[in-house]
Amino acid sequence: MELASKVRAVRLGILLSGRGSNFKAIARFIAEGRLPGVEIAVVISNVAEAAGLLAARDSGLPTAVFVSKGRTRAEHDADLIQCLQTHRVDLVCLAGYMRLLSPDFVAAFPNRILNIHPSLLPAFSGLEAQQQAFEHGVKIAGCTVHFVDDQLDHGVIVLQRAIPVLESDDAHSLAERILAEEHIAYSEAIARVAGGDYEIHGRRYVKRVG
Repeated sequence: MELASKVRAVRLGILLSGRGSNFKAIARFIAEGRLPGVEIAVVISNVAEAAGLLAARDSGLPTAVFVSKGRTRAEHDADLIQCLQTHRVDLVCLAGYMRLLSPDFVAAFPNRILNIHPSLLPAFSGLEAQQQAFEHGVKIAGCTVHFVDDQLDHGVIVLQRAIPVLESDDAHSLAERILAEEHIAYSEAIARVAGGDYEIHGRRYVKRVG
C-alpha cells in the first residue's frame, strides 16, 4: 500500500538585528516539539555581528547577512525577498529587526509577515514602547503579535498578552517582564497562523469555528 505523502512543514524566515531573544524562544519551542509542523528555513540579519545570527549559526541553521548601511531600502529589501523566496519561506517573522520594510517587501508576503511589539497596540507604537507605557502611568502593559502592513505597528492583531504594572516596577523591570510574555506570545501566534484556521475580517483576526 502506498503511504500518503508527508505534509510539508511551514517554513519560517526569521529577521533580526540584535540579540535575537525571540528567535531563540521560537527555536526552543520548535526543538521541544511545541510548534509541530513548523521549521526555521533561514535566519537573516542586517547586522553582521548580531548575537542572534551567531546563535543561529551555532545551532546549525541556514543564515544570511545583508548589511543595510549605505544601501537604499528598495535595494536591500530586494535581496531579502530573493533570499526568503530561495529558501521557500512561508511565514516571515520579525524578531527585533530594526528596519522599516519597504512596500515591495510587504507586497511580496501579503499577510505572511509577523511582528511582535512590546505594548498593547494601538497604544505606544514605535520605539521605547515600554518606557512610553511606564511614563504614561498605565496599570496594564503587555505585548502584541500582528501582521505587518505598510504602516508602522499597524497591521491586524493576531494575539496580545497582558501583565499588570507593579508598584515596584521601573521601566527596565517592566520591559523584562514584557519580554518574558513575548517569548510565549510569538510562538503561540505562529502556531495560530501556521494552522491556517482563521480569516481576516477588516482589521480583525477571526478563528474559524467548526
